[in-house]
Amino acid sequence: MKFTAITLFPDMITAYANVAILGRAQKAKLITVATINPRVFATDVHGTVDDKPYGGGAGMVMKIEPLYKAIKQAAPRASKKRHVILMSASGRPFTQRVAEEFAQKYSDIVFVCGRYEGVDARVAEFVDEEISVGPFVLTGGELPALAIMDAVARLVPGVLGNAESLTEESHNADGEGEYPHYTRPEVFKKLKVPEELLSGNHQLIAAWRKKNIK
Repeated sequence: MKFTAITLFPDMITAYANVAILGRAQKAKLITVATINPRVFATDVHGTVDDKPYGGGAGMVMKIEPLYKAIKQAAPRASKKRHVILMSASGRPFTQRVAEEFAQKYSDIVFVCGRYEGVDARVAEFVDEEISVGPFVLTGGELPALAIMDAVARLVPGVLGNAESLTEESHNADGEGEYPHYTRPEVFKKLKVPEELLSGNHQLIAAWRKKNIK
């Protein structure tokens, strides 16, 4: 699985993707994470990638030309296994189901990460879809892109050390949440682990977990 982030701040992507599970997955060649800075496609000496919005208003808007060229570098030709995503507050809501869809259908995912007041709306014509990670506003698309990258990468076979982690995790069945987890010690400041989990009775444990899904 290949992930490419089009971003003005590539260090934000690599700082996260090069450590922990994603870092180990890259070393094992299970995934690759690349970045493309649209600033390299700017045409003036200042590397300008933004401009004032038509019609007035606060802030600056990312220009279409550098983003278009960055997208074409990341996705030079059409491919059913590649998916180009624009991180957008108005996009399709991202869920675990969408993560599973991406992991099953694609081997190459490209993220277009906006900044400032957003991107020229015409960029949407050159991506496959827009995705939102929630009804809130961030300073850029890098954190949402990383969230999607993390959610999809962990579904790639071999990325998680214990594949069983995928079978009963949060939001894995019928949109259900997660049951509480406990580990040693059995008692901490008078807070006790539920007796059912200490019983060794697998049916009792399964029933307790099902009952306590939140």
